[in-house]
Amino acid sequence: MNAPTLLSHAELKTLMECEDTCVSIYLPVHKAGPPVRQDPIRFKNLISDAIGQLERRGWRHSDAEDFLAPAMELDKPEFWRHQNEGLVIFVAPNLFRYYRLPLYFEELVSVGDRFHVKPLMPLFTHNGRFYILALSQHQIKLFQASRYQSNEVDIGDTPTSLEEALQYDQPEEQVQMHTGNPNPAAGKSLIFHGHGVGTTADKGGIWRFFQKVDAGIRKALDGENAPLIMAGVEYLLPIYRDANSYPHLIEECVTVNSEILTPKELHDKAWNVMSQYFKVDREKATNRYHELAGNDGQASRNMEEVIKAAYYQRVDSLFVATGEKQWGQFNPESNTIELHREPDPHDVDLLDFAAIQTFLNGGTVYTDKPENLPDRALLAATFRY
Repeated sequence: MNAPTLLSHAELKTLMECEDTCVSIYLPVHKAGPPVRQDPIRFKNLISDAIGQLERRGWRHSDAEDFLAPAMELDKPEFWRHQNEGLVIFVAPNLFRYYRLPLYFEELVSVGDRFHVKPLMPLFTHNGRFYILALSQHQIKLFQASRYQSNEVDIGDTPTSLEEALQYDQPEEQVQMHTGNPNPAAGKSLIFHGHGVGTTADKGGIWRFFQKVDAGIRKALDGENAPLIMAGVEYLLPIYRDANSYPHLIEECVTVNSEILTPKELHDKAWNVMSQYFKVDREKATNRYHELAGNDGQASRNMEEVIKAAYYQRVDSLFVATGEKQWGQFNPESNTIELHREPDPHDVDLLDFAAIQTFLNGGTVYTDKPENLPDRALLAATFRY
């Protein structure tokens, strides 16, 4: 049985770029108790639904079963004993992924020319997805986190202690270091003079250590745009900020001895800070929409206009309704959109399509119930130009 995959930014991008026969299966699952026994039954029903949808697209029953075989092979007792809140499975030619995620999903089977990924967006948007960098002189750890949980990220051969980082260094007895931080948001550069443990020369060694850590973090987060929050004792935080080159390191920090906290304790303290960060971010985006809504061409709730803008890389912030679908097709060659009440065999959920295009083109996607979105629209956006 293949292991579940960590759902990273790069992983989501891979799913979004797949254009083929794509089967998406969402299932709410249970960690314990009597409902666990119902999960395999409901799973089989969703597989049968997927087979039926493939048959309606012209597939033979046996071919559909072969196509879904990797998913069907998951159905073993040990598989159901290790679940989270939601199970997501994606199947396409030469691609099979499944994820155990800390989100509750409505049961859903989608068969189309793209994967249906909109239910995953809360993990990547205001609900929020972020990274925690736990800093100390003796231990460096990076966690990918959301509102619900955190998982440690492999940072490869990045040194994880000051001793490891500087074992081959031969710093001069007199250290004079005027740092030139490439990140203007970090503020004033640090100026180190002197020598000896606990003095500014000691800080110079920490700074060199953090430069090496920064290089490893940039490699681990290549292509990411999720915010990064530092957690560490107070005197280390400005030193790392000066060494940092990751552009999404936020001003807010968790001031704590990260070595004595469990991962859950660290996550809880980080989320207390990040929840306010994401709330403010969402409020700024909403206010900007309302400010621009009266200006022609700068914001819109017109579905066709927003879908086209998302495809042509014009959307800065997209607000899209969860639990809703708009079936149809977008033809970029003729720049036309067809909207349907019921799905045709090759229709896509155009709300999902707009979210995918916005995400791939560097925009920000906010998902919520329609009543919580600007103008209570299923789809609304602010534009870059």
